[in-house]
Amino acid sequence: MRILLTGHEGYIGAVMAPQLIAAGHEVVGLDSGLFTQCTFGDEPKPVKGIAKDVRDLVPGDVAGFDAILHLAGLSNDPLGDLNPGLTFDINHLASVRMAELAKRAGVKRYLFSSSCSNYGSGGDAFRTEDSELQPLTPYAESKVRVERDVAKLADDDFSPVFLRNSTAYGVSPRMRFDLVLNNLVAWAFTTGRVLLKSDGTPWRPIVHIEDIGRAFLAVLAAPRETTHNLSINVGATKENYQIRDIAEIVREAVPGSVVEFAEGASPDPRNYRVDFSLIDRLLPGFQPQWTARRGAQELVEAYRAVGLGRDEYEGPRYKRIAHLQRMMAEGRIDATLRWRSPQVA
Repeated sequence: MRILLTGHEGYIGAVMAPQLIAAGHEVVGLDSGLFTQCTFGDEPKPVKGIAKDVRDLVPGDVAGFDAILHLAGLSNDPLGDLNPGLTFDINHLASVRMAELAKRAGVKRYLFSSSCSNYGSGGDAFRTEDSELQPLTPYAESKVRVERDVAKLADDDFSPVFLRNSTAYGVSPRMRFDLVLNNLVAWAFTTGRVLLKSDGTPWRPIVHIEDIGRAFLAVLAAPRETTHNLSINVGATKENYQIRDIAEIVREAVPGSVVEFAEGASPDPRNYRVDFSLIDRLLPGFQPQWTARRGAQELVEAYRAVGLGRDEYEGPRYKRIAHLQRMMAEGRIDATLRWRSPQVA
């Protein structure tokens, strides 16, 4: 297929683009380039791309593609809380408008990167795709709104699919350290402390970014009617963990480290345990390759290879919100996260 991959220079996109190409697809990226200076290790493999904000698309940007894989957006809860209105403009309204443009342009398939955070305060019971959605943050609410609005566009010629990803982890050329496993391993590796900022009781399903890519590939390979206009949880049921269990996995991966609770650590209302039987049933080609234990080892090796220090992962280079705040302070981007200069770099 000829695929438009939005957010191809981001945390997941920098890994997914090579996966798509290796599977034989022609990939064109679309990214505003806000995080090109946040490279971890080697630079991502170059991909032919369009340097543009998803809010500024014109019909010609989406024409001529068999499928759009939409990853671009403000990518976590703290960043979403920075400006909730901006979060809805980018994550919700621009995503729906892109789907409308794609449908008019004759694009047949639209795969949206949604989130299991849609379940919010789901508690200990397993959440399925039919469970009540309880988004607790602007980020999660924006994902719920996209699913609701884009589903209305589905017809015989336009087939959306909403992939509700578990909390991601894993090494990427555009690394994020605000994700639970990535963050805990970084603390343990650099300080010897597995630092928990909640009481450790919330449930969270986690999934490696390579396995997210495998899920998108499995949808593309499946007959259209198999996934048409469905929301699908992405992950593995056995990879649901309470945060304290993840901390123990990290402690084992980093010899000599100890689990500690940050001052003021309290219960996290985001608490959801997710069932993944639907993806197992619909997409037998989706075979996750990673576990939390294997992922923790990968992270330790990557951090060792670059000599990771605490100042790096706690500083603006890898923290999305701090990076953008610094760029605004330097006058490179404005308060709407658009470039002040046409030069995207």
